[in-house]
Amino acid sequence: MKRNILYIEDNEKIGGWVKEELEQRGFSVQWLLSGEGAEQEVKQHEIVILDIMLPGLDGFTVGRRLKKAAPAVPVLLLTARTSIDDKVEGLQFADDYLTKPFHTDELVARLEVLLRRSGGPHSGRILLGEHIEVDPQLQLIFDKRNGEEIILTGKQHQILMYFLRHPNQVLPKEQIYEAVWEEAYITGDKTLMVHIRRLRQKLERNPDSPEIIETLKGIGYRVKL
Repeated sequence: MKRNILYIEDNEKIGGWVKEELEQRGFSVQWLLSGEGAEQEVKQHEIVILDIMLPGLDGFTVGRRLKKAAPAVPVLLLTARTSIDDKVEGLQFADDYLTKPFHTDELVARLEVLLRRSGGPHSGRILLGEHIEVDPQLQLIFDKRNGEEIILTGKQHQILMYFLRHPNQVLPKEQIYEAVWEEAYITGDKTLMVHIRRLRQKLERNPDSPEIIETLKGIGYRVKL
């Protein structure tokens, strides 16, 4: 699967070279000549490469806006400016800083590190539906639409993790209840149903028409991966 990069660079010679090099190494690159429109595009990408010296809004301003729009998407600053003050200012919002001239191998290595750290395609994150990402190792849940973490209660979290340990399986409600609450299920008990409804309110785009936690009437539930 290709990894999506948003690349913002006004120098057409450098931009064309970097885009070509990255695409040869398996990345998918959307290249913008300025920061205009970048906030609308950033959520569709896994990482940003950002030049500081841009026409109009400078890279520092663009970078801060991108981080506000998509906090979970890492930003790599790529610039000819080498002063300590510039680096300190940039690293207040950016995740890494690479100065020109640079070697493509170093750029790719830094991108790979940021992708692993942030939950790129090689990090083991699980995608639920089209908008929810779960990091099983860190036990974190994110909404890809805004980059924000979704906070679950203890029982909601346990239920979701139980589903993820049994992907694509139809799980009877009795089995889920007894695994999570560690006590016998009493016929007619609505506790699990209430927790599933509240979990859907946090995860589903439309809780009344769930795409992630599927109900099989009279049997139980299933989460498809």
